[in-house]
Amino acid sequence: MDRSVTVSVRGILVTVVVLLALVAAYLLGSAGGPAPSPAQAATAGGGPTAAEEPRRLRMVGRGEATVVPDMLTFSLSVTSREDQLDAALASSSTTLRRVLAALGRHGVRGADVQTTGLQMHPEYHYPSYAPPVLTGYRVTQRAQVEVRELARGGEAVTAAIETGGNGVRVGDLRLGVSDPEAALGQARDAAVEAATAKAEQYARATGQSLGEVLDLREVGGTLPRPQPVLSSRQAAFDELATVPVRAGRDDLTVRVEVVWAFE
Repeated sequence: MDRSVTVSVRGILVTVVVLLALVAAYLLGSAGGPAPSPAQAATAGGGPTAAEEPRRLRMVGRGEATVVPDMLTFSLSVTSREDQLDAALASSSTTLRRVLAALGRHGVRGADVQTTGLQMHPEYHYPSYAPPVLTGYRVTQRAQVEVRELARGGEAVTAAIETGGNGVRVGDLRLGVSDPEAALGQARDAAVEAATAKAEQYARATGQSLGEVLDLREVGGTLPRPQPVLSSRQAAFDELATVPVRAGRDDLTVRVEVVWAFE
């Protein structure tokens, strides 16, 4: 009987010890738990929340500028044929120098001429039932020419043809703009003004005021492109000096995207 009572008291003591250990572990875990996340810390410390992010207004503006072509570009080729290669090369070089000198008298500077190609190849006669016979060599020199005074463009082209004779060909006449960045600057200013005007209108309509600009970027537009003038027919070039070159107009556009914060 005494032995049974003793066993029961020991069981009760073991149970109490286990309960005390569980309570202590719970209290220690609560006191040394994981640190709060950055978002929890920011909220608890008064930091910005998603509701406090600055409100933004995004607007796209389009600006235009009109440019008038003020220069003429064309390709120039000089061809010579001689019995010997060195003679053909010398002949084409001599003709090219005469043509460039004539262009210089019409406002074309040395920096306005760029060499674009040199071709040298033999020519053969192919008789029937016999080996080919070498008959000579043909040399062609090519260059790109810019006439920066459009009013002198027709005279310059005609001078090149008359000076070089049948061995000279002119092609790919195009009108261009010597300083497209100046016109692009005007279009960019107009695009920003258009975007700002629309943004201010929306801000007034909603009873708000625009703050600082948060972002601005160019999102598109069109650039001035060279305009073809004439075909490559020789007769058309022969008449170029008597027909004024009309520049016309070319429109370019710029689109910008601007982001503001509301005050």
